[in-house]
Amino acid sequence: MLHRFGRVGALLCGLAILGARPAGQSPPVFGVLGVPEEIAPIERRLANPETQRLGSNVVTIGTLDGRRVVVGRSGIGKVNAASATALLLERFHPVALIFSGTAGALDPALGPGDVVIATKVAQHDIGRLTTDGFVRRPTRDSVTGEPNPLFFETPAALLAAARAAIADVKLPLAPLSNGTRQPRVREGVVVTGDLFVADPIKKNELREFGGSVVEMEGAAMVQVCRQFSTPCLVVRSVTDAADGSAVLSYQTYLKPASENAAAVTAATIARFAATSR
Repeated sequence: MLHRFGRVGALLCGLAILGARPAGQSPPVFGVLGVPEEIAPIERRLANPETQRLGSNVVTIGTLDGRRVVVGRSGIGKVNAASATALLLERFHPVALIFSGTAGALDPALGPGDVVIATKVAQHDIGRLTTDGFVRRPTRDSVTGEPNPLFFETPAALLAAARAAIADVKLPLAPLSNGTRQPRVREGVVVTGDLFVADPIKKNELREFGGSVVEMEGAAMVQVCRQFSTPCLVVRSVTDAADGSAVLSYQTYLKPASENAAAVTAATIARFAATSR
């Protein structure tokens, strides 16, 4: 697995060299990435949208509250997210990239519609399988071969913008079978892997690893952004509890959770744009 990943990393490194940010680009463009159903609320918010193909991916360019934004659709999973990220960064050179979407809750305090702003992210399914069990390992820098951090931290300026954005967002009530609940925005750790987790045992393991929520793309985007030296952030809203009811709950809360993540993402872009002039 590590050898395969090294070859992918080398390819992304080459794209990074080709995609060095042009000097004096103006106006700045902000990037948002997500799987199609979950990114749709951001696409609907764009004024004067223009959709085009970028390789095998679809991107929509427009303005969001007067700011130039490019929204990219990623397929499900880490390979699709890494590919979409590299293409978007190389073509549009955004000043920051945010992954907006949904996740399963590992923290029992999180409920449907809650939004988690990632303070750090990690891939939970990279490692070595031995007779003693699975041992997690960090990814490696494709240029130096040195280990990356096991947990990638969100850049301070972008995290500060997301924290400030909370004051600009009012999330609607989330319907429950026995009433409603008021979703909240919280900070947490996002863990990523090529698994849709719907198993209490796996859920507890990932919780012990340090995760607040689990999803399938975010850390892959972050690793590529690190290669391109582009600030990035993962924003996820809860659809399910990553247990036996996860599949049904995901379908039930997909739309409202996607809307909540989009609201926090849009507010974060506004705050980041205002403080990075």
